[in-house]
Amino acid sequence: MNFLKETTMGEVAIGEPNNLQAFETLESNVRLYSRSLPDVFSRARGSVMTTDGGRKVIDFFCGAGALNYGHNNHEIKAAITKYLASDAVVHGLDMATPAKREFMETFNAVILQERGLENYRFQFTGPTGANAVEAALKLSRKITGRQNVISFTHGYHGLSLGAAAVTGGRLFRKSSGVSLSGATFMPYDGYLGPGIDTADYLRKVLLDESSGVDSPAAILVETVQGEGGVNVAGKEWLQSLQAIAKDVEALFIVDDIQMGCGRTGEFFSFEFAGLSPDIVVMSKSLSGYGLPLSMLLIKEGRDAWQSGEHTATFRGNNLALVSATAAVNTFWRSRTFSHAVQDMGELMRHRLDAIASQHGNSFAVRGRGMVLGFDCQIADIAGATTRKAFENGLIIERCGPNDEVVKFLPALTIDLETLNQGIDIFEVSLAETMEQARGA
Repeated sequence: MNFLKETTMGEVAIGEPNNLQAFETLESNVRLYSRSLPDVFSRARGSVMTTDGGRKVIDFFCGAGALNYGHNNHEIKAAITKYLASDAVVHGLDMATPAKREFMETFNAVILQERGLENYRFQFTGPTGANAVEAALKLSRKITGRQNVISFTHGYHGLSLGAAAVTGGRLFRKSSGVSLSGATFMPYDGYLGPGIDTADYLRKVLLDESSGVDSPAAILVETVQGEGGVNVAGKEWLQSLQAIAKDVEALFIVDDIQMGCGRTGEFFSFEFAGLSPDIVVMSKSLSGYGLPLSMLLIKEGRDAWQSGEHTATFRGNNLALVSATAAVNTFWRSRTFSHAVQDMGELMRHRLDAIASQHGNSFAVRGRGMVLGFDCQIADIAGATTRKAFENGLIIERCGPNDEVVKFLPALTIDLETLNQGIDIFEVSLAETMEQARGA
């Protein structure tokens, strides 16, 4: 079964269909997506990927949120190819280049100043989000002279040792192979039920000199927990966290790696709450094209680094800076794109709510903008549904503590027809799963 209508993508290079032998015999056992999506993908454009065998599949995963503007966006690609053709600097450590200057000036004017977020410095870290998290933690500890970092239940911040220490998942923590320290986990918004304000609890613990919790260097939070199950923090709760951080003289850090760059409807996921973090951590869709680029936005006065104190060979990837500038210019010079994302997110939410209602009280939908979680409650149901969806022509992934939540991360640029086709595939796949479960 394949619901996807034909789209014009040019000729597809066809190889031997579904030949995964090389990956199975040569690649490490740690591989993940070549197992859950067992096919060889050769071409992609917009919201559609094409396999070696010529099968077209709708992508509702988008590189785990690294492709907010879809695959091979033409405007961004044009900027990349022009830059490459000019023999301009691609790798330059953190040397001054026109590409870096143009990105910083454009981002500052179009994104920061337009949102009243002036006076931030840019720090380009290593290429991954985890690299940026490590830099944020290190800087916070340098500024405050403290070691403890407040993180939250179900949080995910990466798998290098420092990032894993502030990540909640036991599987991720156990795989580190060493004792992870320097973090105290507190209950996220709603973790203890709707009637308990966990920010009040955090405030009491941090202000109590005998609570047993060390004064923190930072409070680190995702406004929407993607890997943790699409858990959404409320406006007042986030505002309380920022106030608590100020009161205890800790840095307030927002991890916007997956939820930034428009995923929740606004460029930053924290805009709706009127926050002004000390540090913003960014990666994934920052480059706009899937190229590795990560950075910190550091509030003026918090940039306590000495020259060369924190370095990385691949910081400030110039090609990615060019694509990032093109993404800002293409999508963010007006609020039109933001409004379109919010409208599309409402449509997604309406459709998923309707699907959930067909199954009584078995499922729940939550999220913000164009990141939505369909909580199947049972991991086997979510797993079987995503497998059937792939067979039917849709790439979709799971999240949550037990992988019980189906996570929707379609491209922000997806057209309405393709979005509805993808949701149709999910609806049919879920129905097939439930029918099989009832017959088991």
